[in-house]
Formats: sequence, structure tokens, C-alpha cells
Amino acid sequence: MIPHLRQRFNAAFTPEKYQAFLDTINTEFGEPATFRVSETPVFIPKYLKNKLLQGVEDISAVLTRPDFRQISESAIPPHLRVPNEDEHAIFLQYDFGICRDAKGDLTPQLIELQGFPSLYFYQHLLAQAYRRHYDIPADFHHLFSGIDREGYLELLHDIIIGEEKPENVILLEVEPEKQNTRIDFWGTRKYLGLKVLCLSKIKKEGRDLYYLDEEDRRVPIHRIYNRIIFDELEKRADLPREWDMLSEVNAEWVGHPNWFFRISKHTLPYLKSDFVPETLFLQDLKSAPADLENWVLKPLFSFSGQGVKVNVTREDIEAVDNPSNFILQRKVQYIAAVETVIPNEPAKCEIRMMLLWKKGWDKPRLVNNLIRMSKGEMVGVRYNMGKEWVGSSVGFFEP
Repeated sequence: MIPHLRQRFNAAFTPEKYQAFLDTINTEFGEPATFRVSETPVFIPKYLKNKLLQGVEDISAVLTRPDFRQISESAIPPHLRVPNEDEHAIFLQYDFGICRDAKGDLTPQLIELQGFPSLYFYQHLLAQAYRRHYDIPADFHHLFSGIDREGYLELLHDIIIGEEKPENVILLEVEPEKQNTRIDFWGTRKYLGLKVLCLSKIKKEGRDLYYLDEEDRRVPIHRIYNRIIFDELEKRADLPREWDMLSEVNAEWVGHPNWFFRISKHTLPYLKSDFVPETLFLQDLKSAPADLENWVLKPLFSFSGQGVKVNVTREDIEAVDNPSNFILQRKVQYIAAVETVIPNEPAKCEIRMMLLWKKGWDKPRLVNNLIRMSKGEMVGVRYNMGKEWVGSSVGFFEP
């Protein structure tokens, strides 16, 4: 996106450099990434960075409102409400598509947001690997809020481990060894020393949770870094478990499950910003918009784009059984702004601004970023099969 940097990067690129870069990614945490890693990072110009920062501020201003918990109550499915909820989310992700505004300038538009962890440790590795193998300007940054690389890891340790012993803190998933994002789990384990566990391995006695280590020793669980998506868990009736995640236990959540629902598509209609496309609850519509071709229909409770209708028809809207579980969001047009070495095939990108909200802070703080590059109709593996210069990336921001 910064022409002279992009031209310099592309001119110096070789397949050998890319393979050496991949070798670093694929060996650092003990297992290769299971998703495609892009050949290039993205260079973010200062004017676009400032828009992204303003978008982050606009969104966070709503999430820190005193009445936010009240307005987000209906977002939590009653049968999935978990006790002992924190006062606010700890992990937040704001996903912006990069588009053009009326003047032709690049501008971010919010696509989704999540009150849930992301790939904090993998992105740390990814940025360092790009710097190691490519010529990245030293003054460009991928971290925010005045945090350096060491301070970033210290902050994550403070938030996730706290004052506990690492063995008493677990990263909780459903069959973590099979998850597509598992490289981040192994990175979390490497840097923090916690235990990565499947829900099926959790033992329960009264309100106490524990697991059995390699020596069959009973190890108490005091903190739970939750990576389970209830959408996935509900499909796994075959998974044996002693604990249903819904009963009260003597362990502290690090990333309470309720915030996955509270900060989600349900939040979009409450956000008013130049960097958030207009979003409406379907149940509030008296009639479908006349320009329906400019809207996207999304279910409130879905994951990884499942159930999204990009080319919406009136029949689609009329076929919705429960309008309270759907939103209409004004469609945005991603711009293919990243030139690649493949002629006439620039890439689109979606930038995730990754935040942390430590207990005691008055608001969340931006700490890192994640980029997904695409040459398909949408961002996602199935839209980019067989393509190059797409996939997982990170942004380096002009100071």
C-alpha cells in the first residue's frame, strides 16, 4: 500500500526467501502452520493507520459505555450462559476490510468484531519471521500502545497466567491437536508454560477442576484461558466430558465465554462511525431496503462466515424463521490494493486489530494486528484455493 516499499519488496522477492521464511514459521513452535501463510506482509501508510486507530476508538467507546452489558444481555443464548462473568471482556478483535472511500482513498470498514482471543502468539512469531527473512523498515511497527516485543509477552503472561503457577493454568479447547489454529496454542504453551487441554481431559470433583499429568498426578486448575467456541462444542455430542462448562466452579475464566456473544455481530447495530457500515437488526425492519443488492444478511450466531448471504434476495429475508437472530449489514467493496509479483493479480486484505483489556484498565488497549489476504470473492481458504500471495499475514505500520 506504500508504493516504494511494495516495489522494493516485490523486486527483491525470491521463492528461496519465502521457503526460508516458511521454515522458521513451521519449526519454531514444533509443528507447521496448517493454513496458508502469505509471501508478504502489508505496509500500512500513516493516513490509513490513523483511520484504523480512529475506528478502534469509536468501537471501544461503545463497549465501555456503562449500559453496554444491559444492551448486550439478549446476545447470550439462555442455554449457554456461564456464571461468574467478568465486568468486561479481556480479549477483543475488530476486523476491518480495506476499501476505497468516495474520494478514492483507502479506508477501513468494520466487518465483524469478537470478544474472544485470537492468534496473539502466532502473530508475534509471524512478524519476527518477516523481519528476519525480508527487508522490513526498522521504524515500521506491528505492535501498538508503546509496547515492544518483550513487553508484549510480559503483558500476555500477566493477563493469562497472572500470579498462578503455569501448571495450574490451562488453555481449553475441543481436541486442540485437530484445530486449524493450533500453531497458536503451541506458541502459547512455549511462551507461557501452561497446559493445553481438551475439555474431555478435565476432571471435576464438586466445584474443583483438575487434570492428570504425564505421571498421573492430580493437578488443580485455577485459571482457564478459554478457546472453545460454543458453536463447535454443541456439535460434539460425542465428546466425553465431566464438566459442561456451564456450572459454577472454583476456577477463574481468562476470557469469559459470555463475552463471545456480547461482543459479536449483535454489537454492530449499536456502532456509529465513519468506519462501520450501517447495520440493522432484521427484526426491526418494517420492509426490506429498496437497494437490497447493497446489503449482506448475516446470522448473529455463526462462526467463520457460515450462513452469510452476500447476494441477498427478498426471498432470503422472507425465509428467515427467526429474524431476531439475523442482521442486515450494508455491503462494502474490498479493494485489491496490495500489488503482488503475479501480473494483474493484486490482493485484497482484511486487518484485525487485536486488543487486550486487563482488569483495572478503564478501556481496552490495542496491542497487535492480524491480516488475511485474499484474491477471491471473500476472505477464506475456500475462495483462494490454488492462489499465491494470499493467506495469513501481518501489517507493518508507518510511524
